[in-house]
Amino acid sequence: MRYIAAPWREPYVRNLEQTKGCIFCRARRLKDDKRGYVLYRGTHSFILLNKFPYLPGHLMVAPYKHIASFEQSRKELSDEISDLLKMGLDILKKNYRPHGFNLGMNLGKSAGAGIADHFHFHLIPRWTGDSNFMPIVGRTRVVIEDLDTTYARLRPLFRKKTRKR
Repeated sequence: MRYIAAPWREPYVRNLEQTKGCIFCRARRLKDDKRGYVLYRGTHSFILLNKFPYLPGHLMVAPYKHIASFEQSRKELSDEISDLLKMGLDILKKNYRPHGFNLGMNLGKSAGAGIADHFHFHLIPRWTGDSNFMPIVGRTRVVIEDLDTTYARLRPLFRKKTRKR
């Protein structure tokens, strides 16, 4: 297997080893939204960037409450999450112009959930041909935009949505 250096990821990976607990609860408590890559805060849930994105603009929508069961969430929470997913779709469509989206959640470890006890949705923009040989042959994923650039690009657009509410 070949290795490609990605030194910009070192601070996050090293910090990951030191951090314990739920990434969503930690992001919820942060006062600095940029540090947690939080793009938007609703009443019951929030939108943040995935720190290990499949592609640029890979968003996650999570409730503030640490809860594993989506089906047991209150109606006002599930309604707001639906609204935030629609907001994310709208912003990504206009700003990134993807050809499609993957939208979903992994419930439980056996379903692939990395954080099984705090449910969350993934919203991933997709482009025709965005899958290349690198993950298959090179066992390496290439993302064309770093998190700080993605955050700087999207945060003002979510702020505009906040003002319109």
